Amino acid sequence: MTFESQKSSYTVVSTLFSGEANCCYVARLSDDMDGRSFTIIAVRDHDAIRTLMEAESKIHNIANSQLVDAFSYGNDYVLVFPYRQERPLRSFFVGDVLSLPEVEEIGTNLLLACMTASLPFPMLYLLLDQGQINLAKDGGIFFSYVIDIKEMDIRKTERDCTVKCAQILQAILATKENEKNISYELISRKSDNNSYSSFTELYRDLRIAAMPVEKSGILVRIKSFFKRNADLLFGILFWVCVILGIIALIILLSHIVWGDIPILRLFINTFKNIGTESLLQ
Repeated sequence: MTFESQKSSYTVVSTLFSGEANCCYVARLSDDMDGRSFTIIAVRDHDAIRTLMEAESKIHNIANSQLVDAFSYGNDYVLVFPYRQERPLRSFFVGDVLSLPEVEEIGTNLLLACMTASLPFPMLYLLLDQGQINLAKDGGIFFSYVIDIKEMDIRKTERDCTVKCAQILQAILATKENEKNISYELISRKSDNNSYSSFTELYRDLRIAAMPVEKSGILVRIKSFFKRNADLLFGILFWVCVILGIIALIILLSHIVWGDIPILRLFINTFKNIGTESLLQ
């Protein structure tokens, strides 16, 4: 399947989502050899198209927008965004192996991602509400755009987005609820009352309440190291076990065939004679 605009031609590589109002695809430029990928949101529902066009008109008026292209194609209205391999926050965030400052830093990165998303608030709210938040390996946050447009509400404002973001922050910080977690207590109290009205206000509370970044204890750092590198360490351990198993098998077969272990003769017989004198005399 191919979507063609006045600027580019996008060839679909795979389907990410299929719903009543829209589908989402991974696509590449038909004449591009550098492997860049894009998220295609193809909307076919007329009411959803009307809602999306209202939101899209605002995107063009926002500086540094992530929107790559927008056009009509057949009966569909198509939006194109950059594609990045998903690492969902809900799957990759493991608060138990992180220190409180590290958890607060991830929360700060989420806030900064919202503040710099260059999206109209109805679409930003949809990303937050539908879990399109991703955790990079370095702790950064980025959005993906695999969304169900049918649930978009054009009336959503910054206040709605801030309240939703505060709820997500609350869940993140709750993993350190038993520690001296001032940021969790403050954000929870105001979030439960829907008191936040802007991202700036939420950001200020998080930064003021956040603990100074300190070096984690040696045990915490060791635990974090093993957690982050578990696959590599288990791989190394597996091959070490294979090599040791092969060595043990060779020794066993040598003992069965020759009655002893030939390689050990190098060490046993070496010191029986020194010069012309035998040590066995």
